[in-house]
Amino acid sequence: MIQLSNRYGHTLRSYTLIVLLVAMSFAEGGMGSPAFADEQRPNILWISCEDISPNLGCYGDKHAITPNLDRLAREGARFDRAFTPAGVCAVVRSSVITGMYAPAIGSQHMRSLIIPPAPIKAFAETLRAAGYFTTNRSKTDYQFAPTDSIWDRQGNGHKDWRERPDPSQPFFSVVNITVCHESQIRHGEAKHAEVIQKIGSENQHDPVVVGDTVPDYLPNTASVRKNWAWYHDNITLMDQMAGEILDRLEKDGLADKTLVVFWSDHGMGMPRGKRWIYDSGTLVPMIMRWPGKIAEGSTREDLVNTVDLAPSMLSVAGLEVPDYMQGRILIGDQREPEPSHLFFHRDRMDEAIELQRGVRDRRWKYIRNFQPDIPYAQHIDYMDQMPAMQDWRRLAAAQRLVGGQNNWFKSPKPIEELYDTKNDPWELNNLAEDPQQAQRLIAMRRATEELQEKLGDTGMIPEAVLMEEMKPGGVTPVTERPSIDIVGDNLSLKCATDGSSIVYQIKRGDQWGRWNLFTSPFKRPNSADQIRVKACRLGYRDSDVITENLR
Repeated sequence: MIQLSNRYGHTLRSYTLIVLLVAMSFAEGGMGSPAFADEQRPNILWISCEDISPNLGCYGDKHAITPNLDRLAREGARFDRAFTPAGVCAVVRSSVITGMYAPAIGSQHMRSLIIPPAPIKAFAETLRAAGYFTTNRSKTDYQFAPTDSIWDRQGNGHKDWRERPDPSQPFFSVVNITVCHESQIRHGEAKHAEVIQKIGSENQHDPVVVGDTVPDYLPNTASVRKNWAWYHDNITLMDQMAGEILDRLEKDGLADKTLVVFWSDHGMGMPRGKRWIYDSGTLVPMIMRWPGKIAEGSTREDLVNTVDLAPSMLSVAGLEVPDYMQGRILIGDQREPEPSHLFFHRDRMDEAIELQRGVRDRRWKYIRNFQPDIPYAQHIDYMDQMPAMQDWRRLAAAQRLVGGQNNWFKSPKPIEELYDTKNDPWELNNLAEDPQQAQRLIAMRRATEELQEKLGDTGMIPEAVLMEEMKPGGVTPVTERPSIDIVGDNLSLKCATDGSSIVYQIKRGDQWGRWNLFTSPFKRPNSADQIRVKACRLGYRDSDVITENLR
């Protein structure tokens, strides 16, 4: 039996015998009135990027050229212990969009297509239902297909908040910057010349100069230094693009009315960073600016997780946070206390089978290897295209690595790992067998097990069994057809599929409008000729589209 846990620690059963109470029905009703008046609800702008650790000037990286994000940090708060629960993009995004840890909903295996339990909604849809104009440019890599109920605008062909039909409408806009993705560290000389042209040759990083900060677990070869320099160049370009987004917000006169959140989807796209639950794969930059609400130039030392983003955004918008969400509220009047530990997980990564769980407090990190017979250094085709990774493997085969550079090639793995991240930030000295740390090891092992139980860790179920429970016979279910009820001038839309949402388009003359989210019965629009309706649910295929004449 699979379990879920809500944000207050109550255990809930999911999938086969799921019973969850949700305060509203998205398919048949509305959200109710928000707690704040429109003029009090902040706009929300997310600037997200990919595959970077806190290698920004504001975090003390001496090679960083990041003036725009450094300024953002001076104008708001820098989070020094912000983490992702896993080290890979789609898995993390599934938890960000739902406010739930991936193993609680079965989305922990990279490149799977799951069906979240019926009550789970993308939190952006909740904001949209409450009156926010929601836009995303443009990634929807959630381990389940996005639905038209989530975003007013999606893709690259729009202008974010500038497309609001009413300039007084609050917005939630996500702009994702991809130029620092892992693949862009190894994108070739011609492509990187374009990066240098954009940032200016005076800002190009010299591999020899930046080589003094290459992670200690990597050999300091020419290829490693070059990848490390290109990684920093890409961050410089990303900062430039972030600055352009912030400038647009300023020009529109919205900076003082907008909560800005900058974050990365996981740690650096270098070897043993991305895909791993060491700090190199999970410690990320996070900056928030909210004029009048967040102190300028402040720093946050508490433990923060990207699972916290969804409940935090709902809270600052004056909305009730669903009980099923497993993060905490980070900012605003409803801010919640810091947890004693954060939870981490590593599961199948592309073609590589893996099962790791872990926790950390402010200083100590614990990792449990449930499959110690499987080596760290499994081959993953995409990962192995990195020249730095190829050098690392080549030198390991030639037995030319020194010290902690050898750790990743150990086989079998230790069953348990324990690191003092204050004195050992690259997590190279495993203290799990140190007698002086015996009590700490027991306590962190217990914390890991308790969080697995509390969150309902579906990673303990074989992936094939889990997917068969979600999709018997491998068949993706289809959302049932909605119904259109017209009583006088009022229209009401319904769908019998549990957890479904309904979207509709209005036709005037020969022109169909965009998909709107249905939240409550509404009056027949003036001059409308037809209505087109479909129902959708996360993980399901959309229903057939039905059309009704309105004249």
